[in-house]
Amino acid sequence: MTADSAFAASNVSAAQAEAKEIAKSMGNCTPAKVEVLRYTVGREGATTFKVGCTEDKDAFVLVQCRSRICTLLR
Repeated sequence: MTADSAFAASNVSAAQAEAKEIAKSMGNCTPAKVEVLRYTVGREGATTFKVGCTEDKDAFVLVQCRSRICTLLR
């Protein structure tokens, strides 16, 4: 694992916690499983997460994080 990939992995895991918080506070979703749907690197790097909700097994929200700033997409 290179230093760049280790840094990227730590950014994704930090953003994952932020994504869970956004899902809970803005999406009325109690977070369960979190998946990375898309990850782009570079200056405009972003990660899109699919956060499953415990309220309904088919319910989920999408959260996009750039750096550690996350927004609810759906």
